[in-house]
Amino acid sequence: MTTTHDAAGLARLVDHTLLKPEATVADVQALVEEAARLGVYSICISPSFLPVDTSAAPGLHVATVCGFPSGKHHSDVKAAEAARSVRDGADEVDMVIDVGAAREGRYDAVEADIAAVRAATPGDVVLKVIIESAALSDDQIVAVCQAAERAGADFVKTSTGFHPAGGATVHAVELMAQTVGGRLGVKASGGIRTAADAVAMVDAGATRLGLSGTAAVLAGLEADAGY
Repeated sequence: MTTTHDAAGLARLVDHTLLKPEATVADVQALVEEAARLGVYSICISPSFLPVDTSAAPGLHVATVCGFPSGKHHSDVKAAEAARSVRDGADEVDMVIDVGAAREGRYDAVEADIAAVRAATPGDVVLKVIIESAALSDDQIVAVCQAAERAGADFVKTSTGFHPAGGATVHAVELMAQTVGGRLGVKASGGIRTAADAVAMVDAGATRLGLSGTAAVLAGLEADAGY
């Protein structure tokens, strides 16, 4: 078993996520406390919860979303949202592209949208680009990943977890990883609910995982390892 396939190693790849519309401040504080217990890399929360008190989890990174979940926001609005999130303490921003533009083949527009958010965030802030891979063809996935790289993104990410077409698949992660060739990270998110799902995504090339049921996934990995 490799380092990333034991529970502690896998936890260090996880953005422990809470993006439900009905989430409360108390829910977010519980998320931080659980993040500390599980040893995850970061939490991912809605921008309205920033700034967030992470004193219970020293070293925990904070990610937020931008243009979420539809991506159908003007680029200057996405840029302003990202800039405010950074001022409010976000270390990482996960932005949603205009999926319709990608489906129409308007990759220049997709690139410009990403570039606008990149320009609004300092270089040390990690920018992840959510492409909704389940709603795109293979050719569209490749083209969008290439646009994200040209625009200065740090990661490409499969899904919001809110699209009816579905979330992450092994095939999409493999294709995205092949396209970015290690120059960008690949985040798998949406529908990853078991240890087997998580391990399959890492084996396919994911370098980060977005999980809302993190505790169950890690517990399953421990059980599989006979801990």
